[in-house]
Amino acid sequence: MKLLSKTIVASALVVAMIGGAVAQESVATLRSGVALDENAKPPQIPAMTNNDLRQVRNYPEQPPLIPHKIEGYQIDSKANKCLQCHSRSAIGESQAPMISITHFMNRDNQFLASVTPRRYFCTQCHVPQLETDPLVENTFVDVDQVLEYVAGQQKEEK
Repeated sequence: MKLLSKTIVASALVVAMIGGAVAQESVATLRSGVALDENAKPPQIPAMTNNDLRQVRNYPEQPPLIPHKIEGYQIDSKANKCLQCHSRSAIGESQAPMISITHFMNRDNQFLASVTPRRYFCTQCHVPQLETDPLVENTFVDVDQVLEYVAGQQKEEK
């Protein structure tokens, strides 16, 4: 019995060491060839997009992206800087889009006079964008392309 348990432990160690070596090789591709046990020179932080242009959403119900800098914005239980421009009372002057009506609904789908606490912390869903290339290849296809593909397949079948 002792021999069997020692053999299992030894086998597990060998598998762990081999697995670690394989993982290091696959992770290293995002580190520009620098080994995991070495410190790479950090890349320069890319600039944040700051053009105030609405960006296309890639799928239904995607939260809109933030098209401007938000550094230094206070968003906590005492204040929400986003609401200075995006609240119902501010959009006339700021010309910013108003926050969605869904942000006024509570858990029971009842509308409130002000933003519901569960939708108050904007950066839980909405994120600013950086001016940079993706770290890995992206093969994402948006819903419009999927629908076009399905329509094309259906035409071919007829």
